[in-house]
Amino acid sequence: MNSSFLTLPVELVYRILDNFERLDIFLSIQNVCTRFNIIISTYTQYGTFTELKLGSQLLNHKKIQLLAHALQSNTTITSLNLECNKIQVEGIRYLAEMLQNNTTLTTLNLEKNNIGAREIEYLAQALQNNSSLTMLNLERNHICAKGAQYLASALKKNRTLTILDLGWNYISDTGVHYLAYELQKNTTIKILKLGSNKISANGAQNLAQALEIQTLITFDLRENQIGSIGAQYLAHALQGNTTLITLDLRSNGIGTEGAQYLASAFPNNMVK
Repeated sequence: MNSSFLTLPVELVYRILDNFERLDIFLSIQNVCTRFNIIISTYTQYGTFTELKLGSQLLNHKKIQLLAHALQSNTTITSLNLECNKIQVEGIRYLAEMLQNNTTLTTLNLEKNNIGAREIEYLAQALQNNSSLTMLNLERNHICAKGAQYLASALKKNRTLTILDLGWNYISDTGVHYLAYELQKNTTIKILKLGSNKISANGAQNLAQALEIQTLITFDLRENQIGSIGAQYLAHALQGNTTLITLDLRSNGIGTEGAQYLASAFPNNMVK
């Protein structure tokens, strides 16, 4: 960079920044040099920039790399939406590295990105060390049972994540077994979404064991196949649960018998 440019008065740099979009500043100008970072951090329009919405942009791994690099030391962005970007494994690796260092980001949306177990392994490793992320949306990917196992391992150490959305991910009873086991020891998750994951009564039984200990306030299990037997397991757990407020069991084939099991639990737990 030209040395004369580095000595420009701060007010003049502000006027130059007025001609850039905030996203351009974030991806292309930040981290050029230490002085620029200091000036950008005091630039009013940039300082109020707390949310990045980059859904459906089809960002390639090079752009994801730029984004992740910029977020490494960023102290203003708290929410990042990358849904529907078909992010490949290299891009996920860059994001995982960012999560290891970023201490400001609280919300990450990776919905509909064709993320599989390999990508989840990178994210799970990052979650073990991340201390700021409170909401992770992985809905409508391809996590499957192996990916659920990686996430379960992350829950052993992570104590900041409170909202985890894993709906529509082919997790199955096997994946639920891993998650439920760790959820019995992790009490920071408050909202768990497992809709449409091919979970049967066996999976519901494992989840019920977690509910007896867990402090969930919202549990979404819609569009699975737990049936009346699964409903019975959950109803039994609800009798001793004092924290759950919302339980979504739509389209689970619980029938009249399952509804009766759940109704019997309501006098002791006002779930809606």
